[in-house]
Amino acid sequence: MDQAHLHLIINHLPIIGTILASFVLVHGLFTKSTQTKIAAYNLLIISAAGAVAAYLSGEGAEEIVEKIQGISKTAIEEHGEFAKFAMIALVVSGASALVALVFALRKSSLTVPLAIVTLVLALISFGLMARTGYQGGQIRHTEFSSAPTNATQGTETKDDD
Repeated sequence: MDQAHLHLIINHLPIIGTILASFVLVHGLFTKSTQTKIAAYNLLIISAAGAVAAYLSGEGAEEIVEKIQGISKTAIEEHGEFAKFAMIALVVSGASALVALVFALRKSSLTVPLAIVTLVLALISFGLMARTGYQGGQIRHTEFSSAPTNATQGTETKDDD
């Protein structure tokens, strides 16, 4: 397995994990369940670790993918730059989850406010991660791009309806 394969496998964790952690945290807040909030914090911390792993594997994936004909180097660079920003945001969310976890275990009066702050950070991070995933998908999945590719240029046919 090369770094491109590893990157493709890992990059889904921060996206799916962050939105899942957000849903679990919302449920924990509504049910006032400390155990559910703790589960959400753990998911968010794991998602942050996944974001770091995805970001670190991205450089190796770039080296492999940029050699493929028809791949936009600009798209790769934009994806990489935004990925760094999104990774930092999710690491901040993971740090918030770690702090909230400690306060939840100590049964602090700050548990609910920290849970809300962590939820807001998680939702922002999810949006950034989803955008990063979308940009990454456009590197290789030209069906999602609005620009015509070399394979489709000049092959439009008229519809006889």
